[in-house]
Amino acid sequence: MKKFILFLIFVSSIGFSQSQTYELNPPVNGKDTINKIDADGKKQGKWILFGRHKPGTCYAVESKVEEGKYQDNRKAGIWVEFFCNGNMRNKLTFTNGRPDGYAIMYHENGKISEEGNWKNNRWVGNYKLYYDNGQVQHEFVFNPSGKREGAQKYFYDNGQLAIEGNFSSGKEAGLIKEYYENGDIKAEKNFADGTVGEIKEFEPKKPLVAKSDVPADNAPKIIVKADEKPNEAVKKGAGPMVLNGQQTLYNKNKQITKDGIFKDNRFMEGKAYLYDDNGILTRIAVYKNGIYIGDTQVEN
Repeated sequence: MKKFILFLIFVSSIGFSQSQTYELNPPVNGKDTINKIDADGKKQGKWILFGRHKPGTCYAVESKVEEGKYQDNRKAGIWVEFFCNGNMRNKLTFTNGRPDGYAIMYHENGKISEEGNWKNNRWVGNYKLYYDNGQVQHEFVFNPSGKREGAQKYFYDNGQLAIEGNFSSGKEAGLIKEYYENGDIKAEKNFADGTVGEIKEFEPKKPLVAKSDVPADNAPKIIVKADEKPNEAVKKGAGPMVLNGQQTLYNKNKQITKDGIFKDNRFMEGKAYLYDDNGILTRIAVYKNGIYIGDTQVEN
């Protein structure tokens, strides 16, 4: 509900008087303007990483991988990351090296994947998750504690409303309505503090069109990163890596990145763990039945 998610200052010429040029980018016209490390070994100013800095990956040598600005070795302001095809992967706002502010992520085809405001390691305020066809999948509202509050909506990939109702402190509250994909009412459920009480179910008034691609084919496809390693049983196979069944993936720091059930590289159920540049856990995205359903609390 990914890539969940979640993560400017100009330095004077005096600050660079004793700085050294970072070797990733050779000087242009005799003068280097990006990727600098100062005399204290800290990254400063504008940085751009290209495919040549990520050997063994799908990036072309001169294609951009990510760009933004550093302040004293910490990311600051807007940072943009790209897919190997050149399309934008995400655009995040950083404060003191950590995501803080408006964040927008994209599917590899260029359409928006999710967007909202990220603060204190959680989504706050209005949040949207999108199918890769551009239709909205979820419209959530989070309170300052990162729990869903107020009106919440789910949609089918054709744009039709699927579920609507109110939440209070992360739990269903009051009447929740469910709809068939043709728009007919499917069910009315009354909740109190997340517990369902009275349930009314309805037959569709109009014929339903058979559909075989839900929920599995609507689940986001997981791209295994170069530094992620799956279970030993998967690594022993020959040919392209295809994840199926229960799998646990780890990054180069031996931290769990994804733990759950896969179907042909699609994450069907489980948790995806996201870390910042310092290896600190910032977000845990939860999937169920092939659909992103929200984040769990991260305490640092």
